[in-house]
Amino acid sequence: MSTSQPPQSQPLTGSALTIGTIALSLATFMNVLDTSIANVSIPAISGDLGVSPDQGTWVITSFGVANAISLPLTGWLTRTFGQVKLFTWSVTLFTVASFLCALAPSLNMLILFRVLQGAVAGPMMPLSQALLLSSYPKAKAGAALGMWSITTLVAPVVGPVLGGWITDNISWPWIFYINIPVGIFSGLATWVIYKRRETPTTSLPIDKVGVFLLVLWVGALQVMLDKGKDLDWFNSGQIVTLAVAAVVGFTIFLIWELTEKHPVVDLALFGRRNFLVSTVAMLLSYGLFFGNVVLLPLWLQQYMGYTATLAGLVLAPVGLFAIFLTPVVARFTDKVDPRIFVTVSFAVFALVLFMRQHFNTDATIGTLLVPTLVQGVAMSFFFIPLISMGLSGLSPEKIPGAAGLFNFARILAGSFGTSITTTFWDRRATLHHAQLVEHMTGSDPASSQAMATLRAGGLDQQQSYGVLNRLVDQQAFMLSADDIFFISGLLFLALIFVIWLARPERSGAAAGAASSGAH
Repeated sequence: MSTSQPPQSQPLTGSALTIGTIALSLATFMNVLDTSIANVSIPAISGDLGVSPDQGTWVITSFGVANAISLPLTGWLTRTFGQVKLFTWSVTLFTVASFLCALAPSLNMLILFRVLQGAVAGPMMPLSQALLLSSYPKAKAGAALGMWSITTLVAPVVGPVLGGWITDNISWPWIFYINIPVGIFSGLATWVIYKRRETPTTSLPIDKVGVFLLVLWVGALQVMLDKGKDLDWFNSGQIVTLAVAAVVGFTIFLIWELTEKHPVVDLALFGRRNFLVSTVAMLLSYGLFFGNVVLLPLWLQQYMGYTATLAGLVLAPVGLFAIFLTPVVARFTDKVDPRIFVTVSFAVFALVLFMRQHFNTDATIGTLLVPTLVQGVAMSFFFIPLISMGLSGLSPEKIPGAAGLFNFARILAGSFGTSITTTFWDRRATLHHAQLVEHMTGSDPASSQAMATLRAGGLDQQQSYGVLNRLVDQQAFMLSADDIFFISGLLFLALIFVIWLARPERSGAAAGAASSGAH
């Protein structure tokens, strides 16, 4: 039974529009930032809490698992509590959880608070998107999506830079403390501006079986992806068990949700071609994007001698073109077929990766920066058209649930992309290492000359072999990274064909639908 009436709200204007946009964008930025900011701090966290780095990675895994589980629940939670209340409580609890993470005296307590942080973070992104759209006239919905997408794409790049700098110059708890002023401002501003614009609520029964199955298969899949590389994938009984649990749980979940009268996740959305195509495209393209975002700083830090801060700075300019071009793209979202925009994005992503394919161990910072700058062009055409195409034609009440599923695909894609990319990088490097060593025989003039030079420098034979092996490793991992760049570029080109399976839609229509839904 409905407990409130839909407000007859007009778009915001003046300072309310400005402050509301900033508050919602900062909440999104804070959310996405926390998926990557802790990555470079794991050694410091592990050392302070007296655990191994492998155990410390649960700080990342616990957040990802809880976040992935809560995202698909956004639609049901929104119908139950309303967009404004749910978003405000999510931001508030996220801020409290961040404070508790900073104060955690042990790894177990830190993991517990990270689970809380990830769980309450789930609704924040789709609801920030819906509330932002409700703030603008339908004609400017594309611009609103543009501003939202900038925070989503720039935050994963800023995270490692900021996390590395804070860890190096202050202490790791401050990667959580910095959320507190942002969360307080965002929560208060959102409540003051949007509390009279609450959406209708409905009392719905809780699909307990659906929630349990969702927790089972998403949790098993997320832990499998995070731990697979460390445990040598399917050579580990633990990974096999997790894989079976994920597959069986997912299968039963599908059957249950498709037959349940009040499903916790509306799988019927995938019956719409554009939502299906855009979600699949997001899953695959964001996985490729995020995998390469993780790979580049790893290569720079481990084999090119870069510090965490400097490696992050190499990636930072990716947002420059995005900031300037996204408003331009947004201006034309109601006039241009979104499939054309996504095609441009994927083509430029492919170009960037083909440029990186030619990196070598002599690459200068200038050489590394050029593709990063160009990548900002691809990012400008990435999120807005995909979101608009996916939401096109949906009824207003389905927008939050659809946005939640769309972001769920993005979270899963990040996990898939990271695991597959780092595993492939290691395995290709092993192959390249073996091939390079084959040529380093006693009769090879270059090898003999290198050994002679090292021995002349005062190193004994074992030390000389150690130096040579390090050089071979450096070349092997560089060649492996080049392989991944090349293959990723080809896959982006292939994804262009996937996009054109969608029906032609004006981007503005989707944004308008989302805007209406937020009202």
